Amino acid sequence: MNARRRTVLAAGAAGAAALATGCGSSDGGGDGDASPTPTPTGDVTGGAELARTADIPVGGGTVFKERKVVVTQPEEGEFRAFSAVCTHASCLVSTVSDGTINCPCHGSKYSLTDAAVEAGPATRPLPAERITVSGGAIRLG
Repeated sequence: MNARRRTVLAAGAAGAAALATGCGSSDGGGDGDASPTPTPTGDVTGGAELARTADIPVGGGTVFKERKVVVTQPEEGEFRAFSAVCTHASCLVSTVSDGTINCPCHGSKYSLTDAAVEAGPATRPLPAERITVSGGAIRLG
């Protein structure tokens, strides 16, 4: 083996060893759970407030692009939440009108009641998101 190849291989081995050492545990135990503990962002009734119930129109809905969720109110006092990511091409849905949740990319439309596909090209419904409604607040989670 030539000298240049030996140098490259030796440097690579040393780098791999340093990387493996850097990824080790600093507490010495190695048997604890390394996953971070989630920090609560809201009260005990759910996550951070997403909207007020008065902000969601009856027979319509609101898209929260930054949270990638759409909240609908098919009937007065009945709130539903779904992923705002279209199941066809992963675009974000943009509007809720005429009884459907609408994707601007290819024209898919979903029912505001259960997110079933009303018009393709999407073939799968939007996944449901969990919300809690309490005291006029809608909370994600």
